[in-house]
Amino acid sequence: MIQRAKESWNSRMGVILAVAGSAVGLGNFLRFPGKAAEFGGGAFMLAYFISFLIIGLPICWAEWTMGRYGGQRGFNACPGILTAIWRHPMAKYLGVIGIVIPVVIYMYYVYIESWCLGYAIQFLRGTMDFTSVEASKSFWSGLIGSERNGSAIGFNIDGIGIYLLVAFLLNTILIYRGLSKGVEWFCKYAMPALLVLALLVLVRVLTLGTPDAAKPEQNIVNGLGFMWNPSKVVVEPEEGAHVGAGALRGTSGSAVEGASAPRGPVHEISVWKQLQRPQLWLAAAGQIFFSLSVGFGIILTYSSYMSSKEDVVLSGLSASSANEFCEVGLGGLITVPAGFAFLGAVGLAEVGLGTFDLGFKVLPMVFAKMPFGAFFGFLFFFLLFLAAVTSSLSMLQPGIAFLEETLKVNRKQSVAILGTITAFGCGFVVYFSAGVKALDTLDFWVGTFLIYVLATIQIILFGWVLGVERGFKEAHKGSAIRIPVFFKFLMKYVCPLFLLMIFAGWLLFDVLGIGGGALDYHIVDLVGWGGSEVNPVAWASVGLIIGIMLLVVVLVARAKCYKEVKEKREV
Repeated sequence: MIQRAKESWNSRMGVILAVAGSAVGLGNFLRFPGKAAEFGGGAFMLAYFISFLIIGLPICWAEWTMGRYGGQRGFNACPGILTAIWRHPMAKYLGVIGIVIPVVIYMYYVYIESWCLGYAIQFLRGTMDFTSVEASKSFWSGLIGSERNGSAIGFNIDGIGIYLLVAFLLNTILIYRGLSKGVEWFCKYAMPALLVLALLVLVRVLTLGTPDAAKPEQNIVNGLGFMWNPSKVVVEPEEGAHVGAGALRGTSGSAVEGASAPRGPVHEISVWKQLQRPQLWLAAAGQIFFSLSVGFGIILTYSSYMSSKEDVVLSGLSASSANEFCEVGLGGLITVPAGFAFLGAVGLAEVGLGTFDLGFKVLPMVFAKMPFGAFFGFLFFFLLFLAAVTSSLSMLQPGIAFLEETLKVNRKQSVAILGTITAFGCGFVVYFSAGVKALDTLDFWVGTFLIYVLATIQIILFGWVLGVERGFKEAHKGSAIRIPVFFKFLMKYVCPLFLLMIFAGWLLFDVLGIGGGALDYHIVDLVGWGGSEVNPVAWASVGLIIGIMLLVVVLVARAKCYKEVKEKREV
């Protein structure tokens, strides 16, 4: 048995804040509102909460339990933890995914993190006075270099380079200081700070009322209806007229009336009709993964530093609850309602409802039009920066633990090695900035696809290899509360089946195009189906993922610590 790492958390609150920080990030304030609005508001929320109960909480508790289980046997990295659970040569190679995911995500996440810092500084300087959506789009495009490759490289107050350097150095310094003095210390202050900032911005948004008296239908109440109403109103364009794709989706009837756009017949789609769409469930389940950080390999590593007397059940529930509050209670009430109040349903549709569209194109213009907008714009983007740092820090720790475990190096050396690797990957993303193609490709294949794969592997190992009875016994060591008994059935049968069904649905509808659905453009980029050309940047991005994976595989294969795992005697 190898010696257990000396690092540990200072307190249970510290690990809860750190895990909550890893989950609370850009997905809460940007990705979640966009997905909810795009997929019908209330219908999406119903699928979202069902997914939370069926896959979110079960996998969360499974990861906390398996991580601590592996930590008690001397392992802090995913390959070792999975090997401790499943005594099979393949286990350590399956664990490779849990190293690749956070390392690759960090390569582009810190880039987006720098956008948030750049926007915050620009609002503080008073330069974000946009009068049109086009001006807001143009600023974002110029800052990140989306017009052509290489244009994002540069170091000046109006470019992204200096902000990226600050973000990268901040993450490196904090992770170098270790778990308790770096990650835990930062999260202890950053998490309360970002909550206070979010509440200040939320209060300002909810008190906006009707910003433009000439457009009474564009108000905060209708903005909330646009996002949360379960029924979906669809406006079909009249013959010869043009309305932006999905222009009036997820709205209430009152929000539609008065929308100044050419339109035809109006009809309503019930919530039950919407729930029959596989894409809605795919989006809801994907958001749960992204939101709770399950399937990343992060929770496995974080919980591996906990002692057998520390409560993983309550800690997991507390971290998940904190994340859900930030996502549903804060992020869901800030972004879309504010955009709707100033732009209306048609205006939002023209800009788009994607993660980057809402956060970096719509909201800057909203803050520019708002009284004291520069101040509130600074608060919002600075809270996004804090949330992003708490998340990106968590993405570094699995790689640090892995290098220390396999190469037997100290923290200083592991930080230097990982810093070099991630700097190269980040440089790749920054250089291939045209159309954010490199970032988007890495996000899909790692931030969506591989997360599904690892989450499925983990819940199957928990339910069928470790076993739910043994797993529950392990989870309840030192616990103040008990996991409800019906979760045993969910973890062993429902959760794996649900995940496999989601994966099968993706293959059928988005890869094979069965049912008349459009092929996923990430697939088209690689194979060039339908007359489209193969995208070289997409292939280079996939090549980067494969390269990182092969490097980790080599380190796993040569690591002596994984070749013989002995069961630790229970105390």
